[in-house]
Amino acid sequence: MPKLYSPQTPLSDRWSTLTQTHMSVLQLFFFFAVPLSVLPPVMLYYAGVTYGGRLLPELSAMQLQLIGLVFFLTELAMTFLVAYVVQGLAEWVDRKPAFEDAYKLAVVVPMPLWLVPLLLFIPSFIVNITAMAAALILSSMLIYYSVPAVLKVKEKGHAILLSGSILSAGMVAWALMMYITLLTWNWISVIPAL
Repeated sequence: MPKLYSPQTPLSDRWSTLTQTHMSVLQLFFFFAVPLSVLPPVMLYYAGVTYGGRLLPELSAMQLQLIGLVFFLTELAMTFLVAYVVQGLAEWVDRKPAFEDAYKLAVVVPMPLWLVPLLLFIPSFIVNITAMAAALILSSMLIYYSVPAVLKVKEKGHAILLSGSILSAGMVAWALMMYITLLTWNWISVIPAL
């Protein structure tokens, strides 16, 4: 039987423990997706209320709450959509992962993107944009290191192909999530302050 391809890093052992731990989709949803999805809308609200028009356009607390709610629900929906896409993409390399494994990848890999809004405590556009770029790079690396372990891809070429495909799908999902949020933002900003 061919050896499973596994990129090595100093954190490989800890990461592979997380990626190989058995958790149901429901557990992943309630213990990872929901708590992590709360952070960006809460921090967006905090930045909007605290810094007013310095970091974000000035909106009322109610408008910020509505934008945050839409963003939160969109984040949760995207975890399922991305997991479904990961399952489909894995078939390109002759893998048929369980939805649980695809969902694990969909919620564990974007952790840096969920945590980066904590830097909204710092009212600097440059700091936050730089942190977002770093989070995107880190999430890309997590995809590369997680695909072999979570989806049981044995061949290096297949792992790299699948990682790139999942990264592309994730970027499209992230752009769609931002688009939906910005549409909501636009709609909210043209109605009178609530």
